Amino acid sequence: METTRRSIAKAVSYRFFGTLTTTALVLVVIGKLELAAAIGLADTLFKIVVYILHERAWNRIAYGRLKPEPDYSI
Repeated sequence: METTRRSIAKAVSYRFFGTLTTTALVLVVIGKLELAAAIGLADTLFKIVVYILHERAWNRIAYGRLKPEPDYSI
């Protein structure tokens, strides 16, 4: 299971690149840097929260996890 801090770090790093692509896309379509930056920022803040909630929910689900093997057996 991951810690909340790790989930937050992953969310921030993932959204950094997501923000760049969202901002670039809006800039190309609309052509206004200030609006593109505002949309990119709002998108990032919202999606970081959604990502953390998603990660924490999946940490509670056992589906697809392998049970750890003991270090030794008798």
